[in-house]
Amino acid sequence: MTEHAVDPNTAAAQLKERLYATITMISVVIGLAGSGHVDALGAVATVVTASVGLWLAALVADQQAHRVTSGSFATGAELRTMLFISSPLLLSAVGPLILIGLSALGVMAMDTALLTAAGVNVGTLFAWGCHGGLRMGGGTVFALLAGAIDAAIGTAVALVKVVAGH
Repeated sequence: MTEHAVDPNTAAAQLKERLYATITMISVVIGLAGSGHVDALGAVATVVTASVGLWLAALVADQQAHRVTSGSFATGAELRTMLFISSPLLLSAVGPLILIGLSALGVMAMDTALLTAAGVNVGTLFAWGCHGGLRMGGGTVFALLAGAIDAAIGTAVALVKVVAGH
């Protein structure tokens, strides 16, 4: 089996979407946790709607941008690249949905599941920040600082989204 190398620009675009989806999902689950009593079905519907809605919006925007700049619809390899880049917008729902499912099974309270999902996503931002810091060659202290800054900024953005939504 051969491995297909991903173009660095495509990989960067997908990572950007992954980070955006992570920040957005933090705001969704914090918003749900702060809304009072939410049941599993309502939480699932909200998380899925947010994830699918963002994904569809990204695909529509990408397709429109492609039409404007190239004069044609994206098909074949171009369309596959768009789908690859936007896939994290769908995948961002998986963790929260698993935790909501655990809550529905009685393993934890719904608020605990939602706040855990937010915490895991903040941890993800921290990990990506650390990875970026290491890739820049700054050493461990720089990587940890970069991770902490990315996690703090991502959390602040998510909280602004939550506050603006209420």
